[in-house]
Amino acid sequence: MNRIMVMGVSAGVGKSTFAAKLGEQLDINVYHLDVLHWKPNWIEAPKEEFRASQKEIVAKDNWIIEGNYNSTYDIRAQKADTIIYLELKLIVCLYRVIKRWILNIGKTRPDMGEGCKERLDYEFLKFIVTTYSSRKKKMESRFKAFRKTGPEKTIIRLKSKKEIKSYLDLNEKGEVGR
Repeated sequence: MNRIMVMGVSAGVGKSTFAAKLGEQLDINVYHLDVLHWKPNWIEAPKEEFRASQKEIVAKDNWIIEGNYNSTYDIRAQKADTIIYLELKLIVCLYRVIKRWILNIGKTRPDMGEGCKERLDYEFLKFIVTTYSSRKKKMESRFKAFRKTGPEKTIIRLKSKKEIKSYLDLNEKGEVGR
């Protein structure tokens, strides 16, 4: 594992936390797509700038890129050797999003664009709820396509808090293939 995509079914699934821990364990730089996508005060980066920044990252030998962003999935998938996909129940994701908001009111998280203070609104919660099932289905088709691009492509699915913790624990002990 040298070029890793960390993706998840929804906001609140734990992608950023997982990627940070994995990056530390493997001594690989972690790149958060939200940092690249959001300019101060929640202004979206121009599409070409967002794509160009990812092309620059994937040209490197080692990286972990955390985030979903369908519009640039192709850039990452082309060069990735591994997808680690996190899938927790919708209620868990919603709980974590609300908890994250409460714990970070008025702050900018390290996995977020500079100057983007934590926020939560009805539209974001609605987005999480209404896209949850379709995201699960979309990932299935992406997995099939990803596997077809080469035998060296690995997909790791972690579908519970226990599986996520166990994976990181095993990796810490060197018991997961690198």
